[in-house]
Amino acid sequence: MNQSIDKIENAYQQLSQASFADPFSLLGPYVCNEGRSLSVWMPGADRVEVLFAGKRIELERDLESAFVLTQDIDLSLTHYKLAVHWGETEQILDDPYQYHALYAEFDQLHTPKQMYQHMGAQFITLERGGESISGTRFLVYAPHATAVSLVSEFNSWDGRRNPMQRLDYGIWGLFIPELAEGTSYKFELKGPNGEGLPHKQDPWGFQHEQYPSFSSVTYDQNRYQWQDEAWQNRPVSEKRKQALSFYELHAGSWRRDENGDFLGYRQLAEQLVPYLVDLGYTHVELMPVSEHPFYGSWGYQPIGLFAPTSRFGSPDDFKYFVDACHQAGLGVVLDWVPAHFPSDDHGLANFDGTPLFHDPDPRRGWHQDWNSYIYDLGREHVRRFLVSNALFWFEHYHIDGVRVDAVASMLYLDYSRSHDQWLPNQDGGNENYDAISTLKWMNEEVYKHFPNAMTIAEESTAFPGVSAPTFLGGLGFGFKWNMGWMHDSLAYIQEDPIHRQYHHNTITFPLVYAHSENYVLSLSHDEVVYGKGAIHDKMPGDEWQKTANLRAYMGYMYGQPGKKLNFMGAEFGQTSEWNHDDQLQWFLLDFERHQGLLNLTRDLNKLYQQQSAMHSLDCEPQGFEWRLQDCAQSSVLAHERIDENGERILVVSNFTPVPHHDFRLGIPQQSEYELLLNTDDEHYNGSNTQLPTKLTTEAIESEGLAQSVQMVLPPLATVFYKKVK
Repeated sequence: MNQSIDKIENAYQQLSQASFADPFSLLGPYVCNEGRSLSVWMPGADRVEVLFAGKRIELERDLESAFVLTQDIDLSLTHYKLAVHWGETEQILDDPYQYHALYAEFDQLHTPKQMYQHMGAQFITLERGGESISGTRFLVYAPHATAVSLVSEFNSWDGRRNPMQRLDYGIWGLFIPELAEGTSYKFELKGPNGEGLPHKQDPWGFQHEQYPSFSSVTYDQNRYQWQDEAWQNRPVSEKRKQALSFYELHAGSWRRDENGDFLGYRQLAEQLVPYLVDLGYTHVELMPVSEHPFYGSWGYQPIGLFAPTSRFGSPDDFKYFVDACHQAGLGVVLDWVPAHFPSDDHGLANFDGTPLFHDPDPRRGWHQDWNSYIYDLGREHVRRFLVSNALFWFEHYHIDGVRVDAVASMLYLDYSRSHDQWLPNQDGGNENYDAISTLKWMNEEVYKHFPNAMTIAEESTAFPGVSAPTFLGGLGFGFKWNMGWMHDSLAYIQEDPIHRQYHHNTITFPLVYAHSENYVLSLSHDEVVYGKGAIHDKMPGDEWQKTANLRAYMGYMYGQPGKKLNFMGAEFGQTSEWNHDDQLQWFLLDFERHQGLLNLTRDLNKLYQQQSAMHSLDCEPQGFEWRLQDCAQSSVLAHERIDENGERILVVSNFTPVPHHDFRLGIPQQSEYELLLNTDDEHYNGSNTQLPTKLTTEAIESEGLAQSVQMVLPPLATVFYKKVK
């Protein structure tokens, strides 16, 4: 290497300021030139020796922090180590600057499925001098940075010690040999003008520490030994035809230990999994577990997108939780949050001194409601980063689905903005073409690589085709939350029963569009916070009526077309609004009416799964027929659920506290029905109004049908009868 003394001194000056972008041009071994064959930069060291082939040679101090070997010894192909003396302490180090072959196939960094296998801190093995050397390779994307250093506990967080090499595509890299797993680290960057930036977490980091360090931690994704082969190898199935019942969970507030502390992932596996299996849920849907600095955000302000939060344990602990779910037959869905981009200094915000991941114009790059940035999905590296992140959770954590938060805020450029606070697209409209394209791509990639997966959109508008395939022009989600059903049904059920007759169209209207998407009927955490009260306490009346209303409403929900989701606590009638700083009101199960609700939840889930007519045509209009939709005065609703084989289940709800002992209902054919479930049963702490266990049609016209049955309808109850073949 033909380097002038001035160039070397200039490089030393940059090294001393942690602003050198090309350390491999100066540090490490090279063919003897300028009177040196090895250069080592070791700020604060007293002496440095090179160890190789049984030899120990002391290096000469060139400048205060530079040490050089002036002998003409070719170390370019030799594996050597350094003996660094810090006062009386000797430290043996494997010099990272002898490993130049950091990455050969940069094209793989443009494939989302492979990006997370290469970016961040990866455990790899390199060859040096005929030896296989294990270590950690660090790759980070910072195209506008003028210098990047790896800072860690192993180098005393000194940005001068381990400058990274600028590689292609704006990526910086460095291989640290023999680095122990569990090592804390960050990146120290200099901005476009050489300015110092806050230390940054690894955007691709697999584990992170909490406040105050917010450091990333090296983690081996391949160490955990999965035991869920049977689950992973199950046949690919059509989720639209399956009974899907989701239990939405906030891991920090489901239950606390005796000291009031969080349950860890392994404790959740021991306590939550058998609880949900007993209740018959098919999936647990976790509110965001990606690492987030502010617990009060419930996970919706994530910083470490590739790491489960360390509040509840290690990544292996979270894998254990998912593993336990699968072994028990329980699927796992994660909230995935590409709509929120927090502005915390240690995260992606202005990562390399520029708005690398967001639009600098606040009309497109800033969420006014949430005080956070918005990912600029018009940039290819942002799109790839997010799509790769979605795939990562399926591969490394074996999850079964993602529920994508706040999709509406991504789809519309004018979302929650006044007319002068947004910029239209190139066609003058409000659709965010970049977000639409990214969401389609994400869905295509997920289903291509993980055909048994599902993606679910929380989308609150009438945007067409959210759950339609992309080849038909849709967004490609498997399902969409039915926000309209949630709002309308809750508005209806909160009315006093005497007034419900005047709001009958509120409860029937959602059936107009019930099959326009593949819907999930969701009663989520959003309905039990910010003064909205618990689902149980939205019900009118005294304590008995509240519980009876809730039983009738839950029965109605399970009888409606659409998959089911309930937020934790609803299964036993939590009476207080959800508080993320506390656990659920488990003491309520000491009371019969709340134990009765728990019994009902269990039986509704069982009925929903075991009866094909209750779920197989959830997403098809031929799976639903009204039997009675205009009986407003009595506030009675009746419909039938039907499967492909013609099996029928009659669902009738009485939303008044008045029993009907001679209620006649038209039936299309001469037939007989047998009772399956009555939400007013004494097992559920109901009034136990006696019902006929069988209904037989009579040749008496009703609702324009020649056949009808005479029914007993309990007060504030939903009943299920199955047609007998």
